[in-house]
Amino acid sequence: MIEVYIDGASAGNPGPSGAGIFIKGQGIHEKHAIPLGVISNHEAEFHALIKALEICLENNYKAVSFRTDSELVNRAVEKEFAKNKQFAPLLDNALLLSKRFELFFMKWIPSRENKVADELARKAIRANKLEE
Repeated sequence: MIEVYIDGASAGNPGPSGAGIFIKGQGIHEKHAIPLGVISNHEAEFHALIKALEICLENNYKAVSFRTDSELVNRAVEKEFAKNKQFAPLLDNALLLSKRFELFFMKWIPSRENKVADELARKAIRANKLEE
């Protein structure tokens, strides 16, 4: 099973944002720092999930276990419902993508266990600022 650690971050809310994605397992070790433009922190968390799902699908990974320190994203995926209507389209996109895997799991983890994805998200914020 492939383990996928995701994190979204913003410098300001909204502000320059980034997605950090760390994928490991079965000889795989990938790091992605993806600038997201100016959005809110919660939006960045959802975009990190979507980008990670897309990367996993592109690489034809069949069984994935996602880890996030975002309680909002974890709860939304678990319940297949976003309380805030602003996030509903992002959640719908993520759920559609997640159903394309043979096995998909999402687990909440504390921030201290998500340091690599957090560092990548912060790196992406800095890359965003360079593009301005």
